[in-house]
Amino acid sequence: MPLPLAFDLQAFERPRIVHIAEAALTSEPRSITTARNPRSAGGPNDFSSEGDYWWPDPANPAAPYIQRDGLTNPDNFVAHRQLLLGFVRDFGALAAAWRVSGDERFAAAAVRHAHKWFVDPATRMNPHLLYAQAIKGRSTGRSIGVIDTLHLAEVALGIEALRGSKSLAPAEDAALTGWFRDYLQWLTTHPYGIDESKAENNHGTCWTLQAACFARLTGNAAVLADCRRRLQEVHLPNQMAPDGGFPRELARTKPYGYSIFNLDVMTGLAVVLSTPEENLMTWSLPDGRSLVRGVEFLAPFLADKAKWPKKPDVMYWADWPVRQPALLFGARATGRRDWLELWQRLEPDPQVEEIRRNFPIRNPVLWVR
Repeated sequence: MPLPLAFDLQAFERPRIVHIAEAALTSEPRSITTARNPRSAGGPNDFSSEGDYWWPDPANPAAPYIQRDGLTNPDNFVAHRQLLLGFVRDFGALAAAWRVSGDERFAAAAVRHAHKWFVDPATRMNPHLLYAQAIKGRSTGRSIGVIDTLHLAEVALGIEALRGSKSLAPAEDAALTGWFRDYLQWLTTHPYGIDESKAENNHGTCWTLQAACFARLTGNAAVLADCRRRLQEVHLPNQMAPDGGFPRELARTKPYGYSIFNLDVMTGLAVVLSTPEENLMTWSLPDGRSLVRGVEFLAPFLADKAKWPKKPDVMYWADWPVRQPALLFGARATGRRDWLELWQRLEPDPQVEEIRRNFPIRNPVLWVR
């Protein structure tokens, strides 16, 4: 949908994107096979992570870990997440730089990075998440681990964008698309994926965003239709309050960060699933709840965090907000220049790892057609 105010997204983003992409041209792709979790039940090509908020029991250090919501245990294994974040930063910038410049150098480097992660048998990640969000003494993997690959949603859109380049040969395109087809099959049929799809908070929203982006890349019309149904019949009615807030996120120990995160993901979902006939950003339930209302609820607190009515988040309070895509998507849908200008003022490339992890839409030029 054209922005009903004068704004060229590609021209605005080009200097930032090209700067990052130039640095990524010489970076060496590093997949998950460069780090091994000694506590993982999986192999070298299996993604591994451990639950953030799980800690040793002070009363019995040898016992299974116990939960402390919102408080991240710095000793848990995070190397695969860090490698993934590094990959999506480089790949996303390269694919976006190709889109805004047409410079084939960027496309070639993007394909080189993607090949390492999804095609080369020695370094590719297996297309499943059997060993994510493990808990010492309790589980070798859990359904909520599906959220760990949320950033691959933008990668899928980046591969789709690269289809206009000379560097993405048909055989390479088929191999990359095949990986995402296999992973989508796992997400929609394995008990972990099925359980995650039923989550009634940001985890369910993140499952749907991944499924939608992977389905768009692979041409899976049935999954796309189901994701559209989920947004309209499940996520929006079950998660959003009449005022546009998300009660389940607001009840957490990090309500500000979780509210921002869920709104970004849900608006990204609306952008991916919208059609020329239906704009899901402005689509509303009979009682008026919509994603525009969600932006209306949160935007004042993004502009002035001091107005936030709840307690500060227990961690990372000082690091939010950043350049939240919900503001841009909301501005495109409504013409609200104040939202656009706020988006432009905020930090586009946060360095704090936890913020990067909860900032999966870094290159909106790959999302906006």
